This record gives sequence, structure tokens and C-alpha cells, in this order.
Amino acid sequence: MRWPDLPPLNTLLPFEATVRHASMTAAAQELHVTHGAVSRQIQNLERALGVTLFERGTRTLRPTPEARQLAAAVRDALDQIDTAARLISRRPVTGPLTLSCEPTLLMRWLIPRLPDLKAHAPDLDLHLSAGGGPLHLERDNLDLAIRRDDFPFPPDLSRAYLFAERIGPVCRPDLAPGVTSPDGIAADVLLHTATRRGAWDDWRRVTGMTAAGDSEQTFEHFYLTLKAAAAGVGTTIGPYALVHDDLVQGQLAAPHGFVPDGTGYHLLSRRPPEEDSRIALLLSWLRGQAAQLEGTHGRRDQ
Repeated sequence: MRWPDLPPLNTLLPFEATVRHASMTAAAQELHVTHGAVSRQIQNLERALGVTLFERGTRTLRPTPEARQLAAAVRDALDQIDTAARLISRRPVTGPLTLSCEPTLLMRWLIPRLPDLKAHAPDLDLHLSAGGGPLHLERDNLDLAIRRDDFPFPPDLSRAYLFAERIGPVCRPDLAPGVTSPDGIAADVLLHTATRRGAWDDWRRVTGMTAAGDSEQTFEHFYLTLKAAAAGVGTTIGPYALVHDDLVQGQLAAPHGFVPDGTGYHLLSRRPPEEDSRIALLLSWLRGQAAQLEGTHGRRDQ
């Protein structure tokens, strides 16, 4: 035998699923077998390796560091086998894709464009999930995510660039003349977002302009901050993708245009687009939408 240290192969699927779920019950449900069958295979694997793979509590099951290391290797091997089998069989990948997207980008940019996606790719089954910041696609049962690169991306994920983040002050159109000066913004109220508290500082740093207000107000989410700006409560920093439609509809004005802040949005996926026609199709559409966004930005920038 060329691989004398290989454990029993029939133990690896139940083991990997148990580590991923931290639950034999969930692993059994995924594999359509009984809890007892999973438990026996885990015990067989532990005997074969001579190590304990899980810390067992009354209602808890915690994988050991050794178990996590082995499970990662098993997942890598299964991914390679799955890719090779698909290439050999030439079967297209089917089924739904679950995409996580930052909540305000999802609400204000992606969802309004879904009818165009349906017309462009009627057979693509896309499930959407709101989420932001660092992520673990496999643990969270996600296929894809759209994220801004303001944090390190996991090195094992495929990444495809979509568009640059551009920021600028926005307010209700009739307020723009009163808050705009050649040097920057002098507003009654500067609006902030709790999830990006440094937005005004970023704009000052990038442009060298000033921004001052008689008072300040903070909202929990960008969506609420932009609603407040459109209602005339004050002036805020708006990422271009999030305010594009409001600018077109005349609900917001951007008196100083938009400037890149050095970050950008990417599509992250567990497998590269060239290995999954569904991801390739979605990426092509997203880049088309991003190109339109970049084009309209060029016409609105000052």
C-alpha cells in the first residue's frame, strides 16, 4: 500500500461533517445516516489514529486542534476530487448559490438590480444573505460574498475585483448651496454612521478639504444615515454605490463629487469562477453592473 498511514476512508466524511458542525446529530442529518453510525465511525477513526479528536461534554462536542487540522486536509482533498470528477464528467454545476452582501449595499445597490439579473440569467438561483465584515464561507454555509477590502480576506478564497469605493458628502439637493464652500463642507449637522465612524476623516484625508458642523448625529446603519440626509436632517459621507440611485432620482446631491478612498469591493467565492459556470455567470453580470456604476460616476464626479 502506497499510503500506510491513511485512516479508514469511510470514516472521513462523517468526521469532516462532525468537525464542521461541531455536532454528530447535524453531521448525521447532512449525510442521511443515524447518529449512532456517525459516532461509530468517529470512534473507528480515533482508534486508527490513536488520538482523541473531540472534547466531549454533556451537551457539547468540541474538535481538538488535531481534529481541525485533519478536517482541513480532508476538505482540501474532497474539493480536489470533486473538481476532478466534474471536469472528467463534464457535468455543469447546478443548484442555488448563496451570496452574502453587506446590508446597505444589498438593499441600495444589488436588490434594485435583481430584475436585470433575472433577465440576464433566468436559470440562476441566487439566495441572498445580509452580512458584513470578516467571514468564513464554509462555516456559514455560504458560496459567495461581496465585501469591501478594509480587512484581510481569507487566503483560501477566490477573489474577483468589482469596483472601487468612492466617497463624497451628500445632502438634500436644496441644502447643497448652503453647506458647500470652496474649501469643503460647513453644515448645520454632520451625520455619522456607527459602522464607519471614520468616514468624514477619510474624506478630509483624501481631499484635503475641511468639514465642520454646528452639531453631529450618529445612526446605527448607513441605510438610516442616508435616509436622514435625504430627509434634510444633515450632511453625510455617501459611498457612491449606495447613493447612486438617489442621485439619479434627485433625492440627494453631491456638491463635491466623489473620490476613491483606496478600498474596493470584491466577489469572494469558495471555488474560482472558471470551475463553476454559475459563479462565472454571476461575476460577468456583476462586472457589467459595476462598469455602469463606474461610467455614471465619471459623469457625476467633480
